[in-house]
Amino acid sequence: MANHKRAKAFRDQPQPALGAAIRELRQKRARTLKELAPEAGVTWGTLGVIERGEANPTWGTVRAIADALDVSIGELAKLAEGHEKTGRGSSG
Repeated sequence: MANHKRAKAFRDQPQPALGAAIRELRQKRARTLKELAPEAGVTWGTLGVIERGEANPTWGTVRAIADALDVSIGELAKLAEGHEKTGRGSSG
């Protein structure tokens, strides 16, 4: 039961490493928030909030962002995991 509560608490927390990975890929492609957002089906403000790790995108939004960045969800997840391990993208 305790593991379930911890997993839920983690799931409900914003994940800054995912946002950092998205930002890194966007910047490597020399894309602005305003250019990428419409391709991902979100506003540039929403994309900015995701990149700052202040909100968790839905699975569909993650998929759309990955598609707009021309990467697989697996590649995006691997990069996010790297940010998590190095502490880049951590809030605070």
